[in-house]
Amino acid sequence: MRSIAEIEYPETKPLATNMAKPRILIIEDEKALTEVLSYNFQRDGYEVTVCHEGRDGLRKAQNQIPDVIILDLMLPVMDGLEVCRELRAGERTRDIPILMLTAKAEETDQIIGFSLGADDYVTKPFSVKVLLQRVRALQRRVEARDRPGEVIEHLGIRIDRVRYKATVEGRELELTPTEFRLLECLLRQPGRAFTRSQLMDVAIGEGAVVLERTIDVHIKTLRRKLGGDPDYIETVRGVGYRLREV
Repeated sequence: MRSIAEIEYPETKPLATNMAKPRILIIEDEKALTEVLSYNFQRDGYEVTVCHEGRDGLRKAQNQIPDVIILDLMLPVMDGLEVCRELRAGERTRDIPILMLTAKAEETDQIIGFSLGADDYVTKPFSVKVLLQRVRALQRRVEARDRPGEVIEHLGIRIDRVRYKATVEGRELELTPTEFRLLECLLRQPGRAFTRSQLMDVAIGEGAVVLERTIDVHIKTLRRKLGGDPDYIETVRGVGYRLREV
């Protein structure tokens, strides 16, 4: 029988001691697994906090504001989906990258997870080394988001990358990090048709193992938040999606 995770030692060097350690919150009820994850992430230079039930994990996230959250779905007291929903609804926690870690590998479970605002989704059994890489990828996206950038605007939709703010006709949009990246991608090249795979690479990250249908969920939610008649985002049959050009 395969174990849910193998102890693996990352090849990269730990972060320098004079740098602030990135904070990771692991909300997982399997204590043996949290010990493995804690060991590997600490060895890779992270400051690790562990919670074994959902409500306590939510409270720790709200109080500590970690850099990344690893969240199991099947948790006691409060399940992972409800924790994710609460995090995305909170002003201080809505932008924290969330990686869902779960034994539930059904297509509908992944779609629900992404629709609630998860940034990545890893199923058990998994490789700890791969999980470390996925967490680093989430951090790189946040760092890229926080670097100075320009304002992009088209058809009344405006993205300010410096302030990490999106508006449509002056109305501020409450977007998840994934939706923000997706809208930015479409907004940079109005009229260009993107395949679902291309959009997933931008929104979720290259190499992420997710379903192409997942992008349909994000587009549906983004359309609802943008409003407008006709839709700002057009479906290109047999290809994917594009932002309306005129």
